[in-house]
Amino acid sequence: MDNVKVGIIGSAGYTGGELLRILINHPHADIVFAHSASNAGKQVSDVHTDLLGDTDLRFAETYHSEIDVLFLCVGHGDARKFLDANTFSPHIKIIDLSQDYRLQANTAYQGRAFVYGLPELNREAIRSARYIANPGCFATGIQLALLPLAAKGLLSDQIHINATTGSTGAGQKPSATSHFSWRSNNLSIYKAFEHQHLQEISESLDQLQPGFLPGGEGTLLQRAMARINIIPQRGNFPRGILSAIYLDSTLNEDEAYALYESFYAEHPFTHVSKANIDLKQVVNTNKCLLHLEKHGDKLFIISIVDNLLKGASGQSVQNMNLLFDLEERAGLRLKSVGF
Repeated sequence: MDNVKVGIIGSAGYTGGELLRILINHPHADIVFAHSASNAGKQVSDVHTDLLGDTDLRFAETYHSEIDVLFLCVGHGDARKFLDANTFSPHIKIIDLSQDYRLQANTAYQGRAFVYGLPELNREAIRSARYIANPGCFATGIQLALLPLAAKGLLSDQIHINATTGSTGAGQKPSATSHFSWRSNNLSIYKAFEHQHLQEISESLDQLQPGFLPGGEGTLLQRAMARINIIPQRGNFPRGILSAIYLDSTLNEDEAYALYESFYAEHPFTHVSKANIDLKQVVNTNKCLLHLEKHGDKLFIISIVDNLLKGASGQSVQNMNLLFDLEERAGLRLKSVGF
């Protein structure tokens, strides 16, 4: 087949830069345009300086429909505004990296629904979809830690999570809590118990274990908070998310490993390790690594992902590969930073 023709909106930020790095070297993709209103006309390597020598591509001021797939690497709320203001041919597939179309109540666009793009949950639905809502970074790592339990109806009614993310999770625009002087040698908590990714996490878990998400009054976030207790932290490192999760479980450790290894046997990016894991193993890769331990009645799960890759741009390319019937790992055989 011909290469997939790609357009990118919002290509100057962190997720746009990671997407460019992958697609420049993707064996079956051609970048037709990389749009950036603020950097139009500049060479891509003027902004993403590590791409010097890899591409002569310039940021485009305009965009058009002579493509097969459109990636939206824009801020939350801006993807919906962009699609409301612009019309694209129905043949163009869209992958949105914002949160605008992730929740079941917000999926409709041009008479079709966005499919939630977590391949380990919705691989077959993704293959036949036209529009994909790429999952959030916290949500990706946490869901992958819990899906095997949900698939067997084994989630308890209280899940406890401590998750630490790197500074790139806050985006490229500097803020009071992202600049080096504040972040370095520092650790802080934010959005305790109320992180917005709880909503998509709870919907995915309820998809596999109906009834996990409690009914009744209250917003989706409030109902998710009744089951999932999350303490998000800002780490003093650039990229990656480590989620430490525990819940009551009747499984012993061997049974838990057998369940997880079976669930992820056909998924090329999620791997279960009996040895303890650390964040450097996944930085600069599209992997999720999981480690399990049993402590009394508690099942303890460690999940690690790169927030910019498996948590964002890498997963979006994984979804593109599924949409166009390409090998799922195409362009994503990335190496970790090692030591």
